[in-house]
Amino acid sequence: MLFHVKREPEIRAEVSRLRSQASALGVELSEDAASKLLRLESLLRERAVPAGMIAAGDAGRLRERHVLDCLRAAAVVRADDARALDLGSGAGLPGIVVAIAVPWLSVTLVERRQRRAAFCELAVERLGLENVRVRAARIEDLTEDADLCFARALAPIEEAWRLAEPLLREGGRLVYFAGRGARGPFSAPGARCLSTVDAPVLEGSGPLVIMGRQ
Repeated sequence: MLFHVKREPEIRAEVSRLRSQASALGVELSEDAASKLLRLESLLRERAVPAGMIAAGDAGRLRERHVLDCLRAAAVVRADDARALDLGSGAGLPGIVVAIAVPWLSVTLVERRQRRAAFCELAVERLGLENVRVRAARIEDLTEDADLCFARALAPIEEAWRLAEPLLREGGRLVYFAGRGARGPFSAPGARCLSTVDAPVLEGSGPLVIMGRQ
């Protein structure tokens, strides 16, 4: 177990704090979801950082740099969205975070590198995430479709759109994590920018860019 019984008051305080931080981003977390995100944070620190999947310099700021940054994507999920693909998922970010926050959404983590895919499978098992599956495959080899594609630290926006567009259902959207300091207008051949979402409460995060077909 990642949390010891003797630390229960401290854990409850952290759960409450995380729920408050998520609320500031427009995401309402249940206590169970917040608890799972804390367990994911511990797993990232214990496994993903030493394995080089996350920069060592981020070890002390996993909450803001990764968990909260990824949570922003949960705020753009609509009630009628059923399926999402996390393209080039790496250590399961943002896919696992979104799947925890939005339990009705079926999320596939697409990661061609076996070591990272194995970590994603471990995280899914440890956290008991029934709405997540892992595909150790190239994005170009996918044949399934989705309402949403997430792209975080994947590629420049034009390339991310090129990879995502064939996978999107009618009315589907790409949720692209632009880098810190990125400024619009954002564009890609065959796409239109539906909206951009800034994160003023997170200093290290760039805007989320939501794109759909023209």
